[in-house]
Amino acid sequence: MRLMRLGACGEERPVVCTPDGRFLDASRLTKDFDASFFDGAGITRLRSLIAERALPGVDVTGLRVGAPLARPGKVVCIGLNYRDHAAETGAALPEQPVVFMKDPGTVVGPYDEVLIPRGSVKTDWEVELAVVIGQRARYLDSPKEAAEVIAGYMISNDISEREFQLEKSGQWDLGKSCETFNPLGPWLVTADEIPDPQNLAMRLTVSGQPRQNGNTKDMVFGITHVVWYLSQYMVLHPGDVINTGTPAGVALGLPGTPYLRAGDVVELAIDGLGHQRQQIGQA
Repeated sequence: MRLMRLGACGEERPVVCTPDGRFLDASRLTKDFDASFFDGAGITRLRSLIAERALPGVDVTGLRVGAPLARPGKVVCIGLNYRDHAAETGAALPEQPVVFMKDPGTVVGPYDEVLIPRGSVKTDWEVELAVVIGQRARYLDSPKEAAEVIAGYMISNDISEREFQLEKSGQWDLGKSCETFNPLGPWLVTADEIPDPQNLAMRLTVSGQPRQNGNTKDMVFGITHVVWYLSQYMVLHPGDVINTGTPAGVALGLPGTPYLRAGDVVELAIDGLGHQRQQIGQA
């Protein structure tokens, strides 16, 4: 299944796109795709209603596409998790996952405007595979067990202001948590539809110029390892999001490549998870 939230900002309604291409209104089951939906076995209940043909169709023509889930409880990010990205930035491969947090308020829809912060000269792009947690995870025993708590996957654009991130402070959060800095979607694709999330091609262009062309198989730490590892240090809750890192091709690692400027258009895609497009504006 592909979960979507459609409508004006703050007024989105939950919609499911079935494997046979139907768009169904999920409002009978849940007010929103949020923590309570995942915590209440929402995906299982949604499958039952679809099988019973108990959900009405919805005309999606002209509707804005919001982020596929309502504001997550937390967004946890993994840095330097692709070998080629670490190399292009001159960083050694980490011996354990590099973990930082991103303000959940950064989440916007996949086609919403992204704003360059005031005073920014180094706003950068990052195509990433985002993991959505579907069950409470605390001190998981193994990466194999971690696979059972994943609800699904999305595209994330982990927008980053490099000067704020690397020069303004001793930690990364300032450069990661500016408004509009985490477009998600267009869909949350349930885990059963992505049989091998560790082999997905990912691409990003800026105003038509190819910048990133990678694959999730090149992660330093695989998806289930990351989920298991995080569960040793924090409780992961249903509806939490994990951004799992970006491949090479960011402006930071490409000398002479301009950072984002107002008027640029960023487009990104991951196999099986859809496509995003953002116009860049100024805060």
